[in-house]
Amino acid sequence: MFVEKYMKNQIASSELLLNPDGSIYHLHLKPQQVASDILLVGDPDRVDLIASFFTQVEFRIQNREFITITGVYHNKRITVISTGIGTDNIDIVVNELDALFNIDFQTRAIKDQKRSLNLIRIGTSGSMQADIPINSFLISQKAIGFDGLMNFYANRDQFADSAFEDSFKKHTAWNSLLASPYVVNCNNRLYDKINDQNFISGITISAPGFYGPQGRILRLDLVDQHINAKIESFRFQGMSVTNYEMECSAIYGLSHLLGHQALTVCLIIANRVTLQASINYKEKMKELVTIVLEKLSK
Repeated sequence: MFVEKYMKNQIASSELLLNPDGSIYHLHLKPQQVASDILLVGDPDRVDLIASFFTQVEFRIQNREFITITGVYHNKRITVISTGIGTDNIDIVVNELDALFNIDFQTRAIKDQKRSLNLIRIGTSGSMQADIPINSFLISQKAIGFDGLMNFYANRDQFADSAFEDSFKKHTAWNSLLASPYVVNCNNRLYDKINDQNFISGITISAPGFYGPQGRILRLDLVDQHINAKIESFRFQGMSVTNYEMECSAIYGLSHLLGHQALTVCLIIANRVTLQASINYKEKMKELVTIVLEKLSK
């Protein structure tokens, strides 16, 4: 029997899970512990790397792969959170961050006055064009979600670039057994704030896996052996697909629906066309982090 989950504007405890100390279930955070400018990283070790640039650290907590540090950089309060890998984790992180600002945990009611967050992902990625070299910085103007996450939410067509989606599916002869790709743009204000001559602008695919979903073959064959060649050759209004990663599309899609600003910047550590890879990329990642922190603090 259907049970009404929202009684008198109150979100049920089964839907909004809180810990005994009043923190949100997965992130173990309370509203006052998070800044409105948030850096998202997949690798938990990258949280401490970014925090090493802070002039002050006010808070640190960890639950599972989710590590959060809030601190100050050039008088700017910033939170950095590790999401782990994949859009399924992004679904947890972005929804819980939104709840921290826009749901009253005492009444379990959605607030009338909404807060908008700046969410910037700093990640690593593999390029899909021969002319995008390893150790370059790429900023994602658009994201293509192979994961299907946003297809579970109502109103996904409010943000989706349907013409791009249709052209991409036609060009790749998209297999109907796979989730239908969704295409979503970054936030233009954040793009203008962060972008400069250091970055290549591109279109990023977020894949639901590292091996088969990104066209890698170890011991298992793929349902489409030519998917990466099709992606490399795809063009739409002069744009080409530039890189693979695993989180961007969900960050963009959820942010659009929830009213947040989102942007992804990545360090290219592999080129899937030339078959090159960067093993020692830590110094380049520090350089990318510094660029983002400087831009964000202004």
